[in-house]
Amino acid sequence: MKFNVEGKTFQQQLSAVSKVINAKNALSILDNFLLKVEGDRLSITGSDQENVMTAYMTITESEGDGAIAVSAKRLLEITKEISSQPLTFYINDETKEIDIRFLNGHFNFMGVDATEYPSRRALEETHRTMMLPAPMVLKGVENTLFAVSTDNVRPIMTGIYWDIHENDVTFVSSDTHKLVRYVNGEAQPGFEASFILPSKPANILKGLIGKEEGDIKIDFDSKGATFEIGDYLLSCLFINGNYPNYNRVIPTENPFEMTIDRVSLLTALRRVSIFAAKSSNLVVLEIQPNEIILHAQDLDYGTSAEERVSCDYEGNSMTIGFNGQFMIEILNNLHDDSVVIELSEPSRPGLYKPLQQPDNQNIVIIQMPMQVI
Repeated sequence: MKFNVEGKTFQQQLSAVSKVINAKNALSILDNFLLKVEGDRLSITGSDQENVMTAYMTITESEGDGAIAVSAKRLLEITKEISSQPLTFYINDETKEIDIRFLNGHFNFMGVDATEYPSRRALEETHRTMMLPAPMVLKGVENTLFAVSTDNVRPIMTGIYWDIHENDVTFVSSDTHKLVRYVNGEAQPGFEASFILPSKPANILKGLIGKEEGDIKIDFDSKGATFEIGDYLLSCLFINGNYPNYNRVIPTENPFEMTIDRVSLLTALRRVSIFAAKSSNLVVLEIQPNEIILHAQDLDYGTSAEERVSCDYEGNSMTIGFNGQFMIEILNNLHDDSVVIELSEPSRPGLYKPLQQPDNQNIVIIQMPMQVI
């Protein structure tokens, strides 16, 4: 088997696929890329058993179809050093010897029998298909990924919940301290379904979409999904379990409303939270009709900070505590110039939303309060 590849494109595809490969694998074969040649097309596959990703690219001067598994670490190291050059692969189908030739030299090493590489899971016959605009999927992942839980005690909270309706897709995530509900109606799937996408494939998906402007084809069944994005194919398994009723958690009666410049509040929070106790990150908000006063202190080190920010507030004066770092994350993920924070009392969750919701979109974020001592 022989083929030529353009070095830079090859290196980019390898780098993309490497995101799915674990540093340590239970099966040694998963330390490898699977390279498969079919005519003038090369597929590069990586897997961690639960997630499988394939990148496709065009090759030239191909002689013979076939497949071989190649050490991912070695191939990444090689292509990183000679990515600007065309590469010619000579592969002995019987001995699995690989010879990679470039402008001023060559590399010679052994590959692994491709038949050992696990095959991609086939979807159930009853699987469903939907076409969603790439920007829509990207917004859904970006708006919710930051709030996914990292606590494996409740696995269902470690992924993004896709609640699919006839006229929209709702993306939800929560780590029990904060919850995001992002509704996007840019496309209408035409049916109802749901699944929980783990954070690892969600992160990979976010990186793959990039500047992709077309549609993403999503095939899914009860166990997992396959995302087809341009020259990439990503398959993953879902998290099993029933996601909590997120709508019941979102407050519907928060009568006190504060409108504030997002950047002013964000920069003040960053400064004040430096002095918050590292164990709690507690920032106390003293809310008054025309301003909000932020307080933080660390009794262990005898430090404190205070800053005032102008706001438009309608409601009773209130003192409420929030985790400052979580507030910063929330404000970073609300992209309007002004945000609205709805409150009811110091023991009840605060609700954040942009002053102007984008067309066909709606985002709401809630944050649980902390006890103010």
